[in-house]
Amino acid sequence: MNESQQQNIYRCLSQLLDYPTPNLVAQTQTCIELLKISYPKTVLPMEGFLKAIESTKFGRLEEIYTGTFDISPACHIYAGHILFGESFKRGRFMAELTEEYQKRHFELGKELADYIPLLLKFLCTLDSKESIAQDLLNECLIPVFEKMNDNFKDESTNPYVPVLRTVSVVLQG
Repeated sequence: MNESQQQNIYRCLSQLLDYPTPNLVAQTQTCIELLKISYPKTVLPMEGFLKAIESTKFGRLEEIYTGTFDISPACHIYAGHILFGESFKRGRFMAELTEEYQKRHFELGKELADYIPLLLKFLCTLDSKESIAQDLLNECLIPVFEKMNDNFKDESTNPYVPVLRTVSVVLQG
């Protein structure tokens, strides 16, 4: 798989982990198509996610997302919160991320620097051989997704579990 394909997968996964939009079904379908090429073992679980979101009213999807990523501290959508809790270390981590974003003219938008979908989008802009990309993967994203996934049993009915498991596979792949 080339660098561009990997970046497209990161971008797709970042969209699925962002707050749901009416485009979620189409985004998931695109993601599944990309995963078929390089991560075929993730396709079946992601098709389960697709079926779940297709059969769930949009308002309910928003509630599920909020319950999964905003209310549950064990599966928070902010990497620094998962890694450091509400501590000085999280603040330093966010300041360092913001500095890296500024150096590379990467726009934060309205989100905090440690917002996981934003981190995945930032990863799309990096060459995988750069030390910042390796550090972001090995010291931040992989451990974060390991912790998030540890909070869900394999038989969990939460529709986001396949997405979390898939992100882990892709990050480690």
